[in-house]
Amino acid sequence: MCTTHDRVEEICDHFRAHPEKYPGYQFFPCMPYAHKYANAVTDLGMLGAAKKFAPGGLFGAAFRGGKAMATGNFLELMKMLVDAEMKMFGDLQTPVIFLQNVTVDLLLGLGMQEPLAAFAEHVRSRYGAEPGFITMNLPRLLDMLEAAGIENPIVCSNINKIGFRMCGGIELYEKTLRERRFRPIAMSILASGGIRPKEAVEYVCGIRQVESIVFGASSRPHIQQTKELIDSMS
Repeated sequence: MCTTHDRVEEICDHFRAHPEKYPGYQFFPCMPYAHKYANAVTDLGMLGAAKKFAPGGLFGAAFRGGKAMATGNFLELMKMLVDAEMKMFGDLQTPVIFLQNVTVDLLLGLGMQEPLAAFAEHVRSRYGAEPGFITMNLPRLLDMLEAAGIENPIVCSNINKIGFRMCGGIELYEKTLRERRFRPIAMSILASGGIRPKEAVEYVCGIRQVESIVFGASSRPHIQQTKELIDSMS
């Protein structure tokens, strides 16, 4: 699972160049990576940034973008940005494409469900992938996704023992996990260091509805130790 940071493109190039070393390897992109666009505009200017990220070449993107702006079709612009972010993953397996919480929770706060539905439809039809959503407000997002017609969604949210960044509180999250139909992924299980690893993993693995855990790591041994700890309690 990764963002669409520029360095990830180098990783993708390596995997494409050596497919025999990584059979069955899958990427789970999370987008958008807003700093990338800001940095590109600073370094390359507006036209240079458009040329760098535009799928299908600068002219095609300008036509699509100009038409979208002229008609007020911002959903078309959203699809363009998704396509721009996905360029680096060409010919690689991306079974789930995630929309970052910076966008998901903004749309949630504005009550705009249509872009979420359009994102889901686009990644399914164009990339044959499942849409995933990252949020800091699991209960409310599930309400909006249900209203948008997105059934049994994949949702990644903070799930931890002390309620760190869990809008609505632990009791509401636990009730939501028990009663709602969706595919939950737990992140921030350590609450940014607020919980000891063994205690944190024991709590999350005790929630049978949780299908996957996302964790960050600074080294190969750290990855291995955390994975072994999760496996021992699953």
